[in-house]
Amino acid sequence: MNKTGTFRLALGLLASTSLPALAQTSYPDRPIRLIVPFAAGSATDSSARIFSTQLSTQLGQQIIVDNRAGAGGAIGMQALVKSAPDGYTIAYAGAGPLAINRSMSANLPYDVEKEVQAISQAITSPLLLAVSPTLPVKSVKDMIALARSRPGQMSFGSAGNGTVGHLAGEYFKSLSKTDILHVPYKGGAQAAIDTMSGFVQFLFDPTSSLAPHVTSGRLRGLAVTGPRRTKAFPNVPTVAESGLPGYEVTTWGGIIGPAGIPRPIVTRLSEEVQKAAKSSAVIERFSALGTDPVGTTPEQFTEFIRKEYLKWAEVIKRAGLKQQP
Repeated sequence: MNKTGTFRLALGLLASTSLPALAQTSYPDRPIRLIVPFAAGSATDSSARIFSTQLSTQLGQQIIVDNRAGAGGAIGMQALVKSAPDGYTIAYAGAGPLAINRSMSANLPYDVEKEVQAISQAITSPLLLAVSPTLPVKSVKDMIALARSRPGQMSFGSAGNGTVGHLAGEYFKSLSKTDILHVPYKGGAQAAIDTMSGFVQFLFDPTSSLAPHVTSGRLRGLAVTGPRRTKAFPNVPTVAESGLPGYEVTTWGGIIGPAGIPRPIVTRLSEEVQKAAKSSAVIERFSALGTDPVGTTPEQFTEFIRKEYLKWAEVIKRAGLKQQP
């Protein structure tokens, strides 16, 4: 090979090895759309907007939140997987759309494993087990004992069939070997109101939603469902340490995109989410909600989603819950 050919080959190799870096540094050069598959004002939406604000600052581009609510998150997810895999349409989603719905719905219009690119987990938060102040229990052990003495007579509310709060209750029933009726509502707010009044005896819901009611005494917080106590309620034990070993449930959310996004862009977005999770602005905002911001690699988030799917699939199967058409 002559010198000219050698020089051209060297340039070609240099260009090919530089492409990922160039793609990563030039992205993004225009606004990014962030699909949220739930309504504005929902817990998912609030978390997404905290991250979108910080990511917009870090990336130097506007991030436009696009709420696509409906069908338990399926409408927004369908919009995501049909979008161009160029990194300019991403989404913020959690347990329902990514892990639970696959076992609860027979005809999802999207395939998480084939059509979704995990980018980074963003938050994790325990639920709070709260009971009606009229219920004569002060601990998880007390509640289990009462439920066993009244099989089929106690009930718990949730934001709806297939929600994390619903499955947290079914998981609780399975591990505690109790017979408790589930009462679904069209949102966590109504479930909380009926728990306060004593129409249902307890519920599992995000700490951010129930904190005002527990602080005011309208609900009694018995335990948190995470692996450790939360800063928002340092004196409230975990379910596992207060009577039900092995019990752990968290609600979570993260950034995803359609399958096929170039790896340099996936890496860039993941690194920015991890950076945002460590920023004082994000930590402060989530601390007030009893939520912990986290940042993970795409591989870690993929594995986390897989484990959550398997966990909830087993709970759904044991509870005998039927798939919705």
